[in-house]
Amino acid sequence: MREIAARKEWVQAFENVMQKAEDLEVLVEMAEEDGEDSDIVKECQQELKELSKAVEDLEFRNMLSGPDDPKNAILTIHPGAGGTESQDWAQMLFRMYMRWIERHGFKAEIMNLQPGEEAGLKDVSINVIGPYAYGYLKAEAGVHRLVRISPFDANSRRHTSFASVFVYPEVEEDFEIEIDEKDLRIDTYRASGAGGQHVNKTSSAVRITHLPTGIVVQCQNERSQHRNREMAMKMLRAKLYQKKLEEEQAKLNEIEKSKKDIAWGSQIRSYVFHPYNMVKDHRTGIETSNVQAVMDGEIDAFIQAYLMGVRSDKAKKQESAVE
Repeated sequence: MREIAARKEWVQAFENVMQKAEDLEVLVEMAEEDGEDSDIVKECQQELKELSKAVEDLEFRNMLSGPDDPKNAILTIHPGAGGTESQDWAQMLFRMYMRWIERHGFKAEIMNLQPGEEAGLKDVSINVIGPYAYGYLKAEAGVHRLVRISPFDANSRRHTSFASVFVYPEVEEDFEIEIDEKDLRIDTYRASGAGGQHVNKTSSAVRITHLPTGIVVQCQNERSQHRNREMAMKMLRAKLYQKKLEEEQAKLNEIEKSKKDIAWGSQIRSYVFHPYNMVKDHRTGIETSNVQAVMDGEIDAFIQAYLMGVRSDKAKKQESAVE
């Protein structure tokens, strides 16, 4: 049924573009009859822009052809060294991605959120629900660097902060990831931070440690321990799936490259608030001076440029293999 739904979505999107093209053709014929100064010409120009955008969106989605691309995503943000500075930067990134999620009509489910001691976030995990959420957000995995005048520095000095973003495809319940209960250590504890009296008075928070791999996941945002355990298991299944993918990549000698891409200190993008305004993606060279728009979730240009670059690299490799 999922396969049928996905194919119907593609067919519907294609038919919508074809309908727009046919409607525009009729408008052009009417404009030719009425002359260049008619209001229909302006309408043609607007319809042409909308058609071009629809075709671009369809072509861009066609790039998301990986087996995991259509899936929901689990996005996590971790602050780097630097205490409050990095934790505040992590919260700024959290806000940016929440704005992006809202703009694209996705649903965000907060799986784990740990506030910093003074400000910002120590850790946050978001389940991004919607078609191709992982296909888009996988472009954001890596280290993000911030340069600004610190609001926490009494001397108003410039600070550099880092935060890492990881993105995993959500694994379906029926995927063959075997998790033996004997391999799990499950701890319960009282949640911290906001959430009401019930959250803080009961040991509803859950931490699960997968002993064979050392992977640790935790969830404290739901009221019930059962729900928190369910969410934590979802995170664990996703991380184990990601680990399996990385092991497969290692067999193809590609794992070293992917490790380098997300290595601490080799940032994928810099956000400069001082002494000038600029956001630059170091992988593609795409940059903009409209920092505020980026922090409000307008990051599609970076995502598209990265995915197009990946597609181009794959095409070149295929051509070399054929030669």
